[in-house]
Amino acid sequence: MKIYLASLSLFFVLLSCAENKPEEQLKNLNGYWEIKQVENTNGKTTDYKFNEQVDFIELKDTLGFRTKVLPRIDGTFVTTDSKENIVAKVKNDSLYLNYTTPFDTWSETVLKADGNELQLKNDRGLIYTYHKFEKIDITD
Repeated sequence: MKIYLASLSLFFVLLSCAENKPEEQLKNLNGYWEIKQVENTNGKTTDYKFNEQVDFIELKDTLGFRTKVLPRIDGTFVTTDSKENIVAKVKNDSLYLNYTTPFDTWSETVLKADGNELQLKNDRGLIYTYHKFEKIDITD
């Protein structure tokens, strides 16, 4: 029984380590992301049920951008005027996204980035949780 529990524990440790590889996270950033939740430093969360805007991230290698888009009922998107340039950097086994606009610069740490969920932590300690945006199917 002890061997079984030790093996199971080792499996979960390895699984959690594999999830946090910065190189793998970088591969999963591209796409449309919808905000699901924001958690502050006190652990209080704000949940989002509906969003008018979705974040679109496009990275080629380590350079790219993030912009807000408005999903339309026909499956297309209207791009807003907001655009943040991104430089992704791996440092100390973590992936950092460094943003620049004409007005500001800031950085976020990628806590999780897989095919379905994205978690970013900013320098104020806020944790933003996104999920992949799914288009509304009006054919049913």
